[in-house]
Amino acid sequence: MKIRRVATLRSRDDLHAHCRALGTELPCDAEMDKGKEAPLAQPLVYGERVIGNRFAVLPMEGWDAEPDGRPSDLVRRRWSNFGRSGAKLIWGGEAAAVRPDGRANPNQLIIHADTAEEIAGLREQLVQTHVEHFERSDDLYIGLQLTHSGRFARPADKKRLAPQILYHHPLLDAKFGLNDDYPLLHDDEIDRLIEDFVASAVLAQQAGFDFVDVKHCHGYLGHEFLTAVDRPGKYGGSFENRTRFVRAVTEGIRAAAPGLEIGVRLSAFDFIPFQPDVENERQGKAVAYAGRYPYAFGGDGSGVGIDLTEPLAFLDLLAELGIRLVCITAGSPYYNPHIQRPALFPPSDGYQPPEDPLVGVARQIAITAALKAARPDMIMVGSGYSYLQDWLPYVAQAVIRAGGADFVGLGRMVLSYPDLPADALAGRPFQRKRICRTFSDCTTAPRNGLISGCYPLDPYYKARPEAETLIQLKAAL
Repeated sequence: MKIRRVATLRSRDDLHAHCRALGTELPCDAEMDKGKEAPLAQPLVYGERVIGNRFAVLPMEGWDAEPDGRPSDLVRRRWSNFGRSGAKLIWGGEAAAVRPDGRANPNQLIIHADTAEEIAGLREQLVQTHVEHFERSDDLYIGLQLTHSGRFARPADKKRLAPQILYHHPLLDAKFGLNDDYPLLHDDEIDRLIEDFVASAVLAQQAGFDFVDVKHCHGYLGHEFLTAVDRPGKYGGSFENRTRFVRAVTEGIRAAAPGLEIGVRLSAFDFIPFQPDVENERQGKAVAYAGRYPYAFGGDGSGVGIDLTEPLAFLDLLAELGIRLVCITAGSPYYNPHIQRPALFPPSDGYQPPEDPLVGVARQIAITAALKAARPDMIMVGSGYSYLQDWLPYVAQAVIRAGGADFVGLGRMVLSYPDLPADALAGRPFQRKRICRTFSDCTTAPRNGLISGCYPLDPYYKARPEAETLIQLKAAL
């Protein structure tokens, strides 16, 4: 399948025509508004706080903290870039494991008693950098994402999983080499894990964070609870049981850290796992599965369709729990990255996109808009924008103008071009040589044991020795 590169879409008419040819559509403004009245510059009142504009930095999975979970100089540099971005909502910035065995890699942040002070220093450095560039920080709103990687935990070896699973998945167990007798997390272990989330939230509050994100996305443990339809006991089966984890964590945080706000990053829909089709240039194809596929939260049972009945019920539950901060994403980088992180160039262990990535971007924007329309009281952050490249600010402005989301979240783009929000808000020309082109080196590198960064576009990483190693690695692959 030949996919037209976004960089060749030179006009808004080109973009719209191409989307029509793909059978989809994207909102897109013709020009960027400037000044205080611009949609992306509008503040948002949240309780007694004012969040200064409509850009958010999304939480990413760091591969370069110290082995004991403390921030390294590389982590501190990244958080400084978050501060200089101009975004006023920092949604986690980076995933922090609530205990060592829940790390997605041996160099992920951990928040516990021995690391909390230095993680507080990360937040302070972000704020200080922001003040240096924008003179004020009272309109910043900063959260920390709390995570346990569950099925995708790699706490000791970057290339070897040490999964903690809730149920035996008929496809993912085979994909990642788990036997039928591989142990499941017991209910009492989950009870203790809930205590770890609560304890980490208390430390986050003491470190000065405004909120914590109780992560429910991308196939990690919180997300797996939502699909545990086959699990017996109080944490599986019914929707009530599958949401017991988030209810218990929320109750615990409310009691132990009063005043700390809670958010949830949610994979609002999911597909069946995909794999490379070796007979068709490694283009992604859905794994074969007979009958109804019940393991995709927000899926329609076909494995490749969407039904928002349970995601809407989940948002209703969050509202009942007093949670209004929601960040919408989709799928998982481990088994269907094309719906989660649309890109033209897959990581080394991935597959060629089975659809034009613009279709994936449009899908996420449309689903977020539908959820926002159904729950207008929620503060919703959208994801999946980086593939839009030069068109990102124009689409972002159109989405915010139409009320399709409250914030536009940026992940990969902040690695290559952290100043994009500041440039967009100031009406400055965009720096095209820094715009993320979704080469996926920021994923290929850590999947092969290297630190994560934007090697093609960030001069800092381009000059590091790992850059040459990555070039040789990709050539060999």
